[in-house]
Amino acid sequence: MIRVLLADDRILVRCGLRGLLETRQDFEVCAEASNGRQAVELAARYKPDVAILDMSLPIVDGIEATRQIRKETRTTEVMIFTLHAGEAEIRAVLEAGACGLLFKSESDDQIVKGIEALAGHRKFFSNAISDALLRNFVKHDKLRPLTDREREVVRLIAEGKSNKSIAHCLDISAKTVETHRSASMRKLNAHSTAQLVRYAIRFRLIEP
Repeated sequence: MIRVLLADDRILVRCGLRGLLETRQDFEVCAEASNGRQAVELAARYKPDVAILDMSLPIVDGIEATRQIRKETRTTEVMIFTLHAGEAEIRAVLEAGACGLLFKSESDDQIVKGIEALAGHRKFFSNAISDALLRNFVKHDKLRPLTDREREVVRLIAEGKSNKSIAHCLDISAKTVETHRSASMRKLNAHSTAQLVRYAIRFRLIEP
């Protein structure tokens, strides 16, 4: 028997999931929560095999609730249930300790497969989530090409050098360095120097 906790602030969503799971003899909905704090408390009390959490839970959101549940109840695997998720959200879900992610538009079959996978302590990401990751990769991939000079500038930035030092190293003006820095940030959709370096390493534009 797979014991499941449902956490969503919309009762219709919880009723829909409960109705789906109660049609199967191998599932039991052991508790329901309408906010993240309640989800953490109920997970600690009932220790379900799988907790299905809405990402946008009130009071404590689904990602923070995941962290707390995984800290308090190591045997409970967490599935995040969401309307949409971009690359940043997917990364946050994984870092919080969730083992699965599903869109609320998924088929009943995908939801059941996901719960069964997590109950067996396996990760589960639906085809729709995989497609979303691919779309984000393609979007970033279009931003990747840097010129040789831009790579040099980013590498020196990563080494902690100032614009003045970089200008001296490359025998160019500080204004030109700033131009290359700005162009690199635009291409990588980076909004800070730290993010620029992180993205450049991630996409292997420079060596870490």
